[in-house]
Amino acid sequence: MVANKQFRQFARTAGFYGLVILVMLPTVFVFFWMITLSLKPQVEAAGYPPSFFRFTVTFRGYVEVFAKHPFLLYIWNSLVVAAGTTLLGLIVGLPAAYSIAQWKQQKLALTILVARIIPGISYLIPWYILFRNIRMVDTYTALILTHLVVGLPITIWVMIGFFEDIPPDLREAALIDGCTDYGAFWRVAIPLVKPGVVATAILAFIFSWNNFLFSVILAGRNTRTLPIAVFNMIGYEEINWGPLAAAATLITLPVIILTLIIQRHIVTGLTFGAVKG
Repeated sequence: MVANKQFRQFARTAGFYGLVILVMLPTVFVFFWMITLSLKPQVEAAGYPPSFFRFTVTFRGYVEVFAKHPFLLYIWNSLVVAAGTTLLGLIVGLPAAYSIAQWKQQKLALTILVARIIPGISYLIPWYILFRNIRMVDTYTALILTHLVVGLPITIWVMIGFFEDIPPDLREAALIDGCTDYGAFWRVAIPLVKPGVVATAILAFIFSWNNFLFSVILAGRNTRTLPIAVFNMIGYEEINWGPLAAAATLITLPVIILTLIIQRHIVTGLTFGAVKG
């Protein structure tokens, strides 16, 4: 009996980890392929079939990325836009999510959801005409505002669930003690949902960091972000796979490192309030 129970537990554990490996294997394989490609000379990078373990290691692709392109400027631009989008999204989105959760503003929540569902390209032409007329194309402000089309609804919709899990008695007690609604929001609600704020900020940052659509139209020479920089490295006659893979690796690594450093906060935030009672 005990042996059967232990076997079933082992089988469930093995099945779970096997499923995790099966799901993650394609992503890990593609990322591994990208890294090996960035370390190959052009002849081996363009070879078929590709070799994943036996190849000549060279860092020429990374050197070329920084030598032929102002890549540090592109990194700075992406950092400024992603951080600005995340910060502004939290400043606007947290009070909005709190208001929707506390006063059950379902119509407002539905409006935000619809705005998020609409394809981003629907906003692109009107925003380009607007920013061109007020001479804001190729500015950080234009990119941050357009990235909020993605970042702000994410912030609001994720945080609504966290604020709904706060017991109403806590807000009422704060109001009785003399707090205003804003005071209850800042002194009671925000400290209770800090894990959710961290997780939401990370998600908003990653979505902005990887955004391509708005940047390809509104970014110029001075505000070009990393996805646009990599896109511009693709030539018409030949694709230099080494530098292209090196640039893609440089874009991906900061997000992966950030996620690994604060993964505990992400897990805590995404599971916060999952168990009620």
